[in-house]
Amino acid sequence: MSHPTGLSPEAVDALHRLKDQRDVNTVILHCAPAPHALEVELVGNLTHEELLQALPPDAARLVVHELAFATREGSRRHETVLIQWAPAEAGGQEEPCTEGYAALKEFLTDTRMHLTAGQKDQLDYRRLVALNG
Repeated sequence: MSHPTGLSPEAVDALHRLKDQRDVNTVILHCAPAPHALEVELVGNLTHEELLQALPPDAARLVVHELAFATREGSRRHETVLIQWAPAEAGGQEEPCTEGYAALKEFLTDTRMHLTAGQKDQLDYRRLVALNG
């Protein structure tokens, strides 16, 4: 993994922890306007409902979440999801998050699912599982 511009050392540590140690399944990053640094807001082991509750209704965020689900065949799977949370009420906060989102896509090379959402229903658990195939 290369080191993206604007990612704080704490954010890099949190993402490595999610990937390597598996004691957390969610990292939420705050997108600071200047110098466009991504800072850790939350590192935790959240249920899907807790993840949705942690998203502010009026502020943009970047989320890296380990989605756990069962396939149709019954086997357990985990897929990392990169989410750009951009509610309409966030106003001008989207630019730093868009830049951070692009940097995280490059940093998280093994993450195949990237999506942008502005409403919590777009992050419905069943929808995310279906998108994972």
